[in-house]
Amino acid sequence: MLAECPLVAFAAVSDLERARSFYGGRLGLRLISEQPPFALVFDAHGTTLRVTAVAKLTPAAYTVLGWHVPNTAEAVESLRAAGVTFEHFEGLHQDEAGIWTAPGGVRVAWFKDPDGNVLSVSEG
Repeated sequence: MLAECPLVAFAAVSDLERARSFYGGRLGLRLISEQPPFALVFDAHGTTLRVTAVAKLTPAAYTVLGWHVPNTAEAVESLRAAGVTFEHFEGLHQDEAGIWTAPGGVRVAWFKDPDGNVLSVSEG
């Protein structure tokens, strides 16, 4: 039954105004609904992203949201120009831009939102 239904993605944040600036301003997602003090709803290329305010946030140590992009290097460059900082992880052989090439050829770069949620862009 769910295979025929649209997916809604969730990201927990501690500050909706800061999240609006990051997800809407830096990432360029279109804000489609404000539900203060509970959530902001963004359109992520046809997927609903509900950015939900929580009282206490412990960010996961792994990727919680990711985007498939046509070219990881171009996406990294564009996001950097918007003020996004990319992560470098010990033990991964990432290039200077923070891009890691997996054994199968997928190219991935990670960044964090203001609450420390790990996000990614990848191609391949």
